[in-house]
Amino acid sequence: MAPDVFAPTALGPVRLRNRTVKAATFEGRAPHGQVTDALIDYHLSVARGGIGLTTVAYLAVAPEGRTHAEQVVVGPSTAVGLARLADAIHETGAAIAGQVGHAGPVANGRSNGVRAVSASRMPSPLSMQMVRAASEQDLTRVTRAYVATARTLVGAGFDVLELHMAHSYLISSFLAPGLNRRRDRWGGSLENRARLARQVARAVRDEVGSEVAVTAKVSLSDGFRGGVTTDEGLELARLLEADGCLDALQMSGGSSLMNPMYLFRGDVPLKEFAASMPPVVRLGMRTPMGRGFLKHYDFEEAYFWEKAMRFREALSMPLMLLGGINRVDTMERAMEAGFDFVAMGRAVLREPDLVNKLAAGRATAGACVHCNRCMPTIYSGTRCPVVSPA
Repeated sequence: MAPDVFAPTALGPVRLRNRTVKAATFEGRAPHGQVTDALIDYHLSVARGGIGLTTVAYLAVAPEGRTHAEQVVVGPSTAVGLARLADAIHETGAAIAGQVGHAGPVANGRSNGVRAVSASRMPSPLSMQMVRAASEQDLTRVTRAYVATARTLVGAGFDVLELHMAHSYLISSFLAPGLNRRRDRWGGSLENRARLARQVARAVRDEVGSEVAVTAKVSLSDGFRGGVTTDEGLELARLLEADGCLDALQMSGGSSLMNPMYLFRGDVPLKEFAASMPPVVRLGMRTPMGRGFLKHYDFEEAYFWEKAMRFREALSMPLMLLGGINRVDTMERAMEAGFDFVAMGRAVLREPDLVNKLAAGRATAGACVHCNRCMPTIYSGTRCPVVSPA
């Protein structure tokens, strides 16, 4: 029999009250790089609403690893606030994950006050600066920063560490052949391009052992020419499974740098996005190239299903299904197909108590209409504008 999505389960060494996951969606509630009451309340709403695991995004391992300055860099100066956040979530009976990452070329070096790094040198449309290629010293430093971040989050009481390996962030930039033009041991073959992902996963697991669960967000497809394809994403997943360092994979897609709508699907809030951007970027979005950046993809329930099934059929490790999950019958279908968890973003942003409603039979589907007007609000406090106007 398929497992009950609303029944208790385990994720590695962590006990969860159900198989639902609040996917990491940037909260926009750390204006000074510190945990705030608003950030805690944001996660408390979905924790009280029944979610099994809520994921804090985006926790940077280094100052240049932020997408912009208003993000938390994990370290001694932020540890107390992170512990306060974890304690608050645990009081609800939910578990808490920290999305651990380095933004790489998606970082705004001008905002951060430090130049962004990537697999290879490239121009940044965010800062209008050149992103420099990471050196051997950078990659050693960043790997150590992942380890230090993991230790800090474990000390703060986090239950799960989610290593971000998708969306054209640093690790993902090494995986994508169009962004990684290196000719050293970090470039060329997929085995070389996957070296950083595997190195970070091994280093973090060696540091935390079985104290917490360690997962990774990986790409089913980056959705742009030169990005990670489904075939390569699956091969990376096989390598990660063989390494044995991870307790689960969360399957995502798209690129924050090259094709963000590949992940979201549905309406394209071009006018709202442009209004939220700095003047230089706003001007660029009015050009044909800028307008083409936000491509339109029709929304459909569980839109990554077909690609995700390839992963499910090829792998034995636990998998989290992500992408347009709004209905209880979709969750049940996922359990029947062998997925272990379902991850939701926009659905619980619109209705933080959705899991409780579905589990109690008070609803069979969420109310989110996939207008994506929540996307531009990440700069002013992520919310559903339909129910929480500015």
